[in-house]
Amino acid sequence: MSTSTVPSSSLAPQSRRRRPAGEVVLGVDTHRDAHVAAVLSVTGAVLATDEFPATAAGYRGLLKWARKSGVVRRAGVEGTGSYGASLSRYLLAQGVEVLDVNWMDRADRRRRGKSDPLDAQNAARAVLSGRARVRA
Repeated sequence: MSTSTVPSSSLAPQSRRRRPAGEVVLGVDTHRDAHVAAVLSVTGAVLATDEFPATAAGYRGLLKWARKSGVVRRAGVEGTGSYGASLSRYLLAQGVEVLDVNWMDRADRRRRGKSDPLDAQNAARAVLSGRARVRA
């Protein structure tokens, strides 16, 4: 019977990094001081939500965070002409297609409730469903 030796360096515990899963869609609810973002899989599963400052550093952090979940090719952004304008320009410069998302209608809001994470998720869902068609 033969024995093999394994280098001691390979016995050290390895940190497990979560591999990004394919394409994901980003949704953002924009505000003056901070933006709330949600990342959804292409099947609509919510992968993550978080809040970022509405600053250049915040935009970089938001995209870096979203890319940990997968490849970001499309983003739905509320208010691309106002609070989301700078974020939209940044995402476009990074090769992300940005679609302008209108606010949910009031009846739907009353039925589902109102929260910034829900609004961000709905922005991503508008992209997935094809309801958001206007490019920023």
